[in-house]
Amino acid sequence: MFQEAHCLQNNLKPFSMKFTSATLLLFVNLLSSSCNFTSSGIFSKKTPHEKYAERLDDEDLDKTPQGRQWLAAAKSALEAPHVMQLPYRQVGYFQSDKPRALGLKFSAKRGERLLFTLNKSAAVNLVVYADLFKQNGSEVEYLQSSDTNEAAFSLDIEEAGTYVLRLQPELGRTGEYSLSIAVGPTIAFPVSGTKAVPGSFWGASRDGGKRSHEGVDIFAPKGTPAVASADGVITGVKEEGIGGKVVWLRPTGKDYYLYYAHLDKQLVQEGQIVRQGDVVGTVGNTGNARNTPSHLHFGVYMNHGPVDPYPFINKEVKTAPAVPEKSLANYLHLTKSQKVRNQSITVNSVLVPLAVTAKGYITESPEGQIFLTPFTAVKSTGQPVRSASEATAISEPPKERRRANKG
Repeated sequence: MFQEAHCLQNNLKPFSMKFTSATLLLFVNLLSSSCNFTSSGIFSKKTPHEKYAERLDDEDLDKTPQGRQWLAAAKSALEAPHVMQLPYRQVGYFQSDKPRALGLKFSAKRGERLLFTLNKSAAVNLVVYADLFKQNGSEVEYLQSSDTNEAAFSLDIEEAGTYVLRLQPELGRTGEYSLSIAVGPTIAFPVSGTKAVPGSFWGASRDGGKRSHEGVDIFAPKGTPAVASADGVITGVKEEGIGGKVVWLRPTGKDYYLYYAHLDKQLVQEGQIVRQGDVVGTVGNTGNARNTPSHLHFGVYMNHGPVDPYPFINKEVKTAPAVPEKSLANYLHLTKSQKVRNQSITVNSVLVPLAVTAKGYITESPEGQIFLTPFTAVKSTGQPVRSASEATAISEPPKERRRANKG
């Protein structure tokens, strides 16, 4: 009773590849010491992070201990990022004891739009570079960049997989910042009105388990407008088989098709240009849905077949819970041992707090491992995190004292 994608794939029309400036951009190596990258085109446009790295090179700061640490931190953040889940929120602090970068690794589904907000206090002289990558095995593919001068940016997920966000301040800059990542849809909901309710999702069993549902069913009163989820062109208006009255829509600039099935009326023609929100038909129960409540079967088709359409249209914008107020000023003592990448972090280890999330602190161990520590597993030492120069002054006696010690 529900339309499935595989029996209608022959309706998909081959699409010609369009080359845009984005596909012609070649991403050169981020840093000479960085890990493996894949390029995205022929011509290079340097990122803010790359331009800053060039400044360090021009001023020979890349040859100083601090400069080398900054370059190494950029590489390490991509090679060993902290794993987290979307939606996400943290309040972070780039400490003054040494140069750092923080990599955050997460999974995302095709069709989702990730909404990033990166803020700092207006009074803080802090620039944080934010670079987004897609992880492909041992390599990372550069996608886009931002910094704290741009408070908000977004990424439409074109391919399900693993992604890494790297955050890194300029050399010698410290201070607090906040990051949030919300998850929303990339296209509009395909049925108008408040009574439209999704009721059967991707993967649900059909025909006693012989096949699975390859779309999402949106139940609404018969005659409710079904609308274009994106600007595009109508590529098919047909009446056929189990889908009944159907409409195909190719969104502008995209490599997929939208499929509307079980319509009561088709209100567009093949070749017609539509804008998001235009009515393409009305909800019904034609085809094999004639004995079911009226609904729209909505699908998203790639050239290789259907994909889960719900992330594309899920109206709920998912946000992470608020972060509790915690100080990031002092070193932390570990009160319960932790396992990080098959290594044990022992009790009483002194940790550097890097960020606060809803689940705990993101901390760094003395050996450089970055991991999430529950609030209940640490306590403050009461000693502030010190800059490299302060730490050296404390750990080394003055020249006069060293000379006296030698005598």
